[in-house]
Amino acid sequence: MNLLFFLTPKQDVAFIYDDFTLRQALEKMEHHRYSSIPVLNRAGEYVGTITEGDLLWGIKGMVGLSIETAEEIPVSVIHHKRDYKPVPVTTTMDELVDAAMTQNFVPVIDDKKSFIGLVKRNAILQYCYDHFRAEPPPPSQDLLTAVSLRG
Repeated sequence: MNLLFFLTPKQDVAFIYDDFTLRQALEKMEHHRYSSIPVLNRAGEYVGTITEGDLLWGIKGMVGLSIETAEEIPVSVIHHKRDYKPVPVTTTMDELVDAAMTQNFVPVIDDKKSFIGLVKRNAILQYCYDHFRAEPPPPSQDLLTAVSLRG
């Protein structure tokens, strides 16, 4: 299965730039009701993911923070506890599922490391669910039924 089948293109993804201020990041996440959001540089390269928790702990460490001073703080100074690992567009389905097991979404990059979109975990789960339902039960199930009917 081709990863592009699941891709939400960059133009349909809410993201922030690494030079956005803390206030801009908070407002964008609030507007979209996201708990995490991809971070890109101005060249369009994926540089990480920032979460509500990252912002919370960053804010906690800042003395005298107000909404006005939040307009001066770039999100690039906020430490990320863990970045969502991007995958290349050539990633196999197995690798995509593996990445999605620990991330809400999987950022996708091209050969130049430019962010081209993301794959949402629910799209992968829906594919797996549909694929599972479409397959007949394994032969061992048929054998088990036949054995139990005889004995």
